[in-house]
Order: sequence, then C-alpha cells, then structure tokens
Amino acid sequence: MLKIYNSLTRRKEEFKPIKNNEVGIYVCGPTTYNYFHIGNGRAFLFFDVVRNYFKFLGMKVTYVQNITDIDDKLINRAREENLPMEKIAAKYIKAFYQDIRALEIKRASLYPRATEYIGKMIDFIAMLEEKGFAYSIDGDVFFSVKSLDSYGELSGKKIDDLIAGARVEADSRKRFPADFVLWKKGKSGEPQWDSPWGRGRPGWHTECVVMSLDIFKGTFDIHCGGTDLVFPHHENEIAQAKAATGKPLANYWMHNGFINIEGEKMSKSTGNFFTVRDILKKYSSDTIRHFYLAKHYRSPIDFNEEAMQASKAAIKRMYQPFKEQSKLADNQITPRRIIKEYRDEFLRSMNDDFNTAKAIAILFDLARAYNNANSEKSKGELLFTLKKIGNVLGFYQNLDDKIKTESESGGSEEFIELLITYRNRFKAEKNWEYADLIRDDLKKMGIMLQDTPEGTKWSRED
Repeated sequence: MLKIYNSLTRRKEEFKPIKNNEVGIYVCGPTTYNYFHIGNGRAFLFFDVVRNYFKFLGMKVTYVQNITDIDDKLINRAREENLPMEKIAAKYIKAFYQDIRALEIKRASLYPRATEYIGKMIDFIAMLEEKGFAYSIDGDVFFSVKSLDSYGELSGKKIDDLIAGARVEADSRKRFPADFVLWKKGKSGEPQWDSPWGRGRPGWHTECVVMSLDIFKGTFDIHCGGTDLVFPHHENEIAQAKAATGKPLANYWMHNGFINIEGEKMSKSTGNFFTVRDILKKYSSDTIRHFYLAKHYRSPIDFNEEAMQASKAAIKRMYQPFKEQSKLADNQITPRRIIKEYRDEFLRSMNDDFNTAKAIAILFDLARAYNNANSEKSKGELLFTLKKIGNVLGFYQNLDDKIKTESESGGSEEFIELLITYRNRFKAEKNWEYADLIRDDLKKMGIMLQDTPEGTKWSRED
C-alpha cells in the first residue's frame, strides 16, 4: 500500500487514484529565462522517479510538466540581452531539454506552454470575475483572497496575518494586500494580448491552474513542486481552482525540500549559485542522481564537495558488478526466494512516501550479494534484479555505453585525479618540468586541464 505525505493535509495518506490503475501528475516546470539550477534539478529528477515507480507498479501515468514562456523574469532578460522574449524563451527551452537529457530524465507526456493557453486563461479569469472572486482596476485583474474562506489551507497562513511583503506584490489599489494578480495591464515593449480588460498578459499563478485543469479536465491526482512554491504559487492555484469549480485542483500535493550550498541558502547575490549545467561539467549524471536521492525528498540537502565525492564513490560501488558482467538475457534468469525478498523490501521503502534513501541501500545489498554469490546463475539473477530495481530510481540507464566509455575513455576518473594530485604537488614544489609532463600526457589521453582559483578542473576533449 503506497502512502504519500500530502502537503495539504500534513500527513501521510494512502494513495487512491481517481481512475483505477491510472495516475495523473502535474509538475511545475522551468521558467525559461535561464539554465535551471540544482534546486530545480532536484524536483525535476525526483518526480521523474515518482513517475517511474508508478509505472513499475503497472499503472498508466500521464505526466505533465509546464513550461513558463511568458513571465516578468523572461521580459527582464529579453531587455538585458536586447532580444525578443520569444527568442529568449526558445533558447532556454532548448537548453532545458538538453539538460534533462544529460541528467537522464525521461520526457514528460506533455509540455504545455503558457503562451498556448492565453485565450483559455482570459476565459477563466472572466469567469472568476463574474462569480465575484476577482475584480478589475485600470486594466489589471486581482483575485480577492477574502472571497474564499479556505484561502491559506496549503500554507497554513491566515488571511488576517498576510501583509504585503517580499512574496506578495505591494499595490495600494488592492482591496487587501494579499490579493494577487490574474491579469496584468500591458506595458510598452512587453508582449500582450487583447482581453476584456484591455491589452495585457496573464499572471503566473493563473497559468498553471488553467493548463492543468484543461489537460486533466478537472481534479487530478498529484501536483508536485519545490517547497518554495507552496506559497504563494500553489496556494493561489488551489484558491483559483476551488473558486472556479468548487472542487480541489489535486488530491495530493508533494513538495521536495531545499538545497543549500555549503550550509547556506543558494543565492545569485552571494555567488553560491549553480546550474545543473555547471555541475554536469564536473560530475556524472549518476553522481548527481545519487546526491539527490540519497536523502528523503522532503528533507533539505547540502551541496558540498564532500557530499558529491561520497556520491561519486557510491556510484562506483553500485556499478562494479556490471563491469564484470554487463549483458544478460532476461529469459535466462530464474527468480528465487532471495530475489523476492529484495524486491519486497524495495517496495516497502518506496511505498513509505518514496523513501529513495532506503531504496538505494537495497541496491548496495544486492551488489554485495552479487559479489558473494558462488554461481554464475545466482550472479545473473542478482544482477538482473539490481538493474530492474535500479532503473526505477533512474540508475543503470544506457549501461553498455557507460561501461564501454569508461573502458575506452583514456583512463578512469580515479586515475586522472591521482595524476592531478601529483601534478599539484610538483607545482607546489616548483617542479614545473614534471608538472608539465603530467599535463601533456593527460592531453594526449584526451583530458584537458584548467587551473582555477577553486582548484584544477578537468574535462574530456570532444
């Protein structure tokens, strides 16, 4: 029995799909004004694992991830680069697909774009206004939070305690400081569309609720995103859906925890900001995946060198069995009692609110059992089970290519880093001749070095 921690009710609940053996999942996707950062990456990767697990259970999954291609951040970036907003969006949409592919995240069932739903957003806002939940002022339309008794149910915030602040737009024209914008009056030089309130564009909170309601034709199973989206974004989605339909937008709400950098909140202003594209230059997709999944998804995690090196070492151990025997025919494998025990333990872990940390521990148990097995048949059974379970977590993808690449790439990562360590020692001793010899030898192997204030970084030559 699968139990999910529902952020809306603040407790674990048995998962009961709306349609038997089917599940509809909506994940808040990228705002395409920049490369997505490692906090976004955690959400994108973890909820892909959630999708994998439902498929492992034999369920049909409709997995939707929106793309925000109209937003203040996009407009500002377009001004900075002196380019049309559409070109900025197109650039980073392409980058988003490249980066999720590099992380070995599977494509969603649908990627709706906000600009494809402008007409439906206008109709939706007009309905809210007609029902008395929204009001217009000088071409802007606001949702009245006091018109809905249940406002604040997700975040736990009380209406009377809400004041204009960092996460709530301050506007003296509002009836109440926490009222949020549904439609923004158009400004010169900004993308805008015709509407009953004049030319303008939709607010961010309206985009997701309209797209999800339209795709799923009403209430769906699970809405996902990062903890930072609980308020105001998801709170405002819930309010609009309930005002419009009288029903919940989604039955379960899942939120992953924050990622800190060396114990501090990630921030561009402090310089401790990393995109997934940045860290993929230094670490493999599997290392990053282990880092994300080795702790429960609702817990915060700290990104630091020690944690990444630990994940790197863990991946080496997880893949060791496949380096000895990488190809097995599924029809040659006979299930045994021990295999069932591993599978059952894996199910117990994932059924307990997707406890990927415990699930990863089972992969290590299987790898140890493989090393201790005394027959080729037993090894084959264990290896097949390891791959099948590991695939649910996203590991062991493109396995043959990875093993081939490691054996033909001109040296293992551990060997390369050992040579770099020796080179750094020679440099410290001002033994430039030997330091240069190591650099030149690595270059012949296709390994390029770059000395930076943070240390020596290496990459494989294309």
